[in-house]
Amino acid sequence: MRLPLKSPTVAAWLFLAAFTIIALLVVGGATRLTTSGLSITEWKPISGILPPGSDAGWAAEFANYKKIPQFAQINPHMTVDQFKGIYWWEWAHRLIARLLGVIYLLPFVFFLLMSEVPARVIWRSGVAIALILFQGLVGWWMVASGLSKRAFVAPEMLMFHLGMALLLLAWTLWTALEAGEGAPRSRGAPWGWRAGAGVLLGLVYFQCLLGALVAGNQAGLVYNDWPLMNGGVVPYTDWGQGIGMVLFHDQGVVQFMHRLNAYLLLVFAIVFAIRLAIRCQDDTVKGLAISVAVLACVQACLGIATLWTVVNFKK
Repeated sequence: MRLPLKSPTVAAWLFLAAFTIIALLVVGGATRLTTSGLSITEWKPISGILPPGSDAGWAAEFANYKKIPQFAQINPHMTVDQFKGIYWWEWAHRLIARLLGVIYLLPFVFFLLMSEVPARVIWRSGVAIALILFQGLVGWWMVASGLSKRAFVAPEMLMFHLGMALLLLAWTLWTALEAGEGAPRSRGAPWGWRAGAGVLLGLVYFQCLLGALVAGNQAGLVYNDWPLMNGGVVPYTDWGQGIGMVLFHDQGVVQFMHRLNAYLLLVFAIVFAIRLAIRCQDDTVKGLAISVAVLACVQACLGIATLWTVVNFKK
């Protein structure tokens, strides 16, 4: 049977998967902010779906949490009821991750049997499913990095986990758009504009990775002035600890890299939007470019406010 060139139904399914990934990112961010990521110390892909259903079950989960460094160093006075508060965030994060696998796999098999999936979408969906499985392993490796020696997960593993999630989101959206259109979305666009959009996307992605390093090192809690850093342009750095340790674990350097890339991203987004607004004849493209520039400005303001309030918007 001949496969279709495009399929709005398949596109809708992939957009649903993309929405699920966004929900997973949001809940994952909340899990990080509430320091809930280490509340579940075991990886049980099947049996771990159900939360504790009795006081004895909660006591067992809490006993496991008491064995890791985070309890002794950060939460030594935590009660079972307080533990439930962080447990539910991590449980919800893992539940949505499981749902994502189901949302991706089952409709894919169904549409494949119905010969509804365009040819180029077949292999892309297969890659996405493989990425989901790998992301599950990465998530557990990240959690495991905080169960023995650290009170928190390794910042580089947090960065890797977020980076994989963003790649999966971009891959899914790209595939969904082409499944609905029946042709590559970039066809017909001038090479310079495509290159500019690629650079902009790369800067956004790198900024997200640096943001994960900032979060993993709690680097937002230091150097809370702006535009300087404790009165200087660059933070004091002890390079004697090794370049790898400095780039991935030094709070000042990590925050400085995040700031520097933010400036590059902001300037590039504004310049790119202005050039498109002047030279592009497509009003939709103009509007999108301007929207990206405005969002970059808003995000920059949020970043500065986060620093000034020491990552506490209740102040």
